[in-house]
Amino acid sequence: MARNVTPREKDYSQWYLDVIKAAEMADYAPVRGCMVIRPTGYAIWESIQSQLDERFKETGHVNAYFPLLIPSSFLEKEAKHVEGFSPECAVVTYAGGEELEEPLVIRPTSETVIGHMYSKWIQSWRDLPILINQWCNVLRWEKRPRLFLRTSEFLWQEGHTAHATREEALEETLRMLEVYRSFMEDVLALPVLTGEKSEGERFPGAENTYTCEAMMTDKRALQAGTSHFLGQNFAKAFDIRFQNKDGELEYAWTTSWGVSTRLIGAIIMTHADNDGLVLPPNVAPVKTVILPITPDQNLLQEKILPEAQKILERLKKILGANRVVLDAQFHMRPGDRFFYHLQKGVPLRLELGEAEMESSHLRAVRRDTGEVVNISFDAVEREVPRLLENIQNTLYRRARSFREENTYHVTSFEEFNEVLNKKGGFIKAYFAGSTEDEKAIKEATTATIRCFLLNEPTEGTCFYTKKRGGKLAVFAKAY
Repeated sequence: MARNVTPREKDYSQWYLDVIKAAEMADYAPVRGCMVIRPTGYAIWESIQSQLDERFKETGHVNAYFPLLIPSSFLEKEAKHVEGFSPECAVVTYAGGEELEEPLVIRPTSETVIGHMYSKWIQSWRDLPILINQWCNVLRWEKRPRLFLRTSEFLWQEGHTAHATREEALEETLRMLEVYRSFMEDVLALPVLTGEKSEGERFPGAENTYTCEAMMTDKRALQAGTSHFLGQNFAKAFDIRFQNKDGELEYAWTTSWGVSTRLIGAIIMTHADNDGLVLPPNVAPVKTVILPITPDQNLLQEKILPEAQKILERLKKILGANRVVLDAQFHMRPGDRFFYHLQKGVPLRLELGEAEMESSHLRAVRRDTGEVVNISFDAVEREVPRLLENIQNTLYRRARSFREENTYHVTSFEEFNEVLNKKGGFIKAYFAGSTEDEKAIKEATTATIRCFLLNEPTEGTCFYTKKRGGKLAVFAKAY
């Protein structure tokens, strides 16, 4: 166990912060609620960004950029939207040496300004669909900040699309939910439940909100990403109309969807351990590190380093030029060098010393299990990718098993309370209550409906109201 990391079972919040500090991922900024993302943390975000961006473009989306500042009047055009975001908004009232005629809001999200632009760009059915995404920062004033999970300023992507029909827009909403699900599970090794948010948890101004919900190792839920079917609400507020094929004017149907740097927090709280960060290979900026080790400088320079360099070049061809590195921190003791990469979550460590040179084998150490495997020099191209794939799958299976072991079904509010207080985790129950019932449950237990599960056609008796026709919901305490 690392001395610079508080044990997870002792103090989960401090463990989380210690992992971030030990891995040099982020630090607090001078402005309360903001953070500085350090190179290790930003490299993970770049990995997320590049892989998600490729998936967006495969589904026909293109990137654009919209302004940081939004006229305050824009937010007031959609009543539920302004009600939902007003408490979080930061407003600029003074600029250029004078008071502004109209205050400007630093974007908490971009539905309004993008809606304004779409109203200018969309005239005919031929202009649809519009499938635009942007990578940017947003600002939502946060009273209880936590690095990566809740900060006032954070990085994200927000997709915004407009369509000719309700069916097309709803199909897009669910398509992007599936893009998120597959990315989270295949790349982040993050098992998620997909479902529809309740009315009380819905995005302000949306007709339906769909979500990916993950369980962290403290058994709390984390909303990992959302996709919103906005209906015609924003189209009517911003006059996004088009002439259909019959020559009639119609309002467009719009969607929005996003994930943020919160995903980095999800990776930490799903995979990290008491030694530090653990990264799934598919998202790790560095998948493999090669460590030449010997006190004999002549041997190091004449034999070990040249062999290490050869292996580095071979692995670069199959893993990528920046995905494998050679550690040359010879001013550090071997144990410190091992620990440096361990705490940064590098999935696989390849050690090369005198014994390894004699046997023509590398000593491979897995970050996920600590297991040691010997790899023949000749088998590097075959065995390293195989090991990385095994690490990826092991991390996913471990996280999924943890979720399944901590998911419970209940049929009464008494049973609900008992499970929540004694076991925690996800609670599945049929629910047919009102928004007021939902609020009452939250006030009594602090648990919320994370989602109504998709592809669950069965109905049952509501655990809270005893009404029939309840939909299967997942409740949990959440971040």
